[in-house]
Amino acid sequence: MNVDALDIDAMNVDVVNANGVNSDVVKADVVIIGGGIAGLSLAWALAPTRTVVLVEAEPALAFHTSARSARQMQPHYGPAVIQELTRRSIAMVEDISATLAAPILIPRPLITLGNHAEVAELLAGQPGLKLLGHTQAMALSPDLRPDTFFAAALDDSAKEVDVPALLEYYRRQGLAAGATVLLSAPVTTVHHDDTGFTLTAGEHEIKASVVVNAAGAWAQEVATLCGVPSQSLIPYRRSVAIVSTARPVNPAGPMVEPFDESYYFRPDGGNLLISPCESVPAPAGDAQVVDADIRALIERIDAVTTLGITGVVRAWTGLRTEAPDGIPVVGFDAAVPNFFWLAGQGGYGIQTSAALATLAAAMITGTLPAADQELAGELSPQRAGVL
Repeated sequence: MNVDALDIDAMNVDVVNANGVNSDVVKADVVIIGGGIAGLSLAWALAPTRTVVLVEAEPALAFHTSARSARQMQPHYGPAVIQELTRRSIAMVEDISATLAAPILIPRPLITLGNHAEVAELLAGQPGLKLLGHTQAMALSPDLRPDTFFAAALDDSAKEVDVPALLEYYRRQGLAAGATVLLSAPVTTVHHDDTGFTLTAGEHEIKASVVVNAAGAWAQEVATLCGVPSQSLIPYRRSVAIVSTARPVNPAGPMVEPFDESYYFRPDGGNLLISPCESVPAPAGDAQVVDADIRALIERIDAVTTLGITGVVRAWTGLRTEAPDGIPVVGFDAAVPNFFWLAGQGGYGIQTSAALATLAAAMITGTLPAADQELAGELSPQRAGVL
């Protein structure tokens, strides 16, 4: 099986490499640890008003989970706080797209299949979804085997995301506003006192008033290094594969999932993107595909569609890091002053990035609107059940 990460070659990484910066002390208002979607979007949101240094342990940005996503924004997916952040992010990214040569978001409706009781339950909990009759569902996704479901729900507000383009926008705009990005710069030591933090990142010493933990699957390790109590964040692996099919795939077709969300598939150009939606605890690291998971999924999708999967083009696995309640941990830590959490996004990192970064930036700069206080409280490290 050809195993590879999502291709992000379109991301022209002309950032400052750790090996190209002198060894003098780098000073900043805020140092962001982690160069994935969370760290890059926050650099974009903060750099216009604060001096920002972003440090990434790997030799490239978005090396791990952010480069291995399913590339989808679904406004009706996740807890209420996630849905609100997703709706805001979609509006913001659509505004961003208006300034670019090509859109970052394209319509990719989501169909959820089930029996009548399951679909009724889904519609009752998500009023924005639409009921599809069996005939309507087959018209939208004619490759389904008609005897494998009875009813369906439609989310026609879901979007496919050009993730490399979104990452590149955050990177480019952050640099233009003055952010410094250091690659191959793992954080090895952190000291803090009343004046702020002093970090060793690669060959560099950095002094900053605020440290942001945007380290994804490594968030717990970064917290420990900074002397911050655990937030019980756990990385879980989630795999995706691109497969070829015997019958042509409609490139404009919908994303499809069962009621129990145990898998999904959607077009990816002329191929099919599939995921077993597994959530298996895994150590922080370069996650690898489990071939048996993909083989089992191929059998399952062949059983519910007439496409006929013929082979794996490529497959990849990312780590979705979650708090016990499944909601991101965002805000200043109560135990260590000026240590800011931006972690635990789970599977929602891409779809909430613009709004979450804007909210986090306002929290860091003390400019959070009164209207967003309640939303920020739902993400707080001090909320019940997180510690």
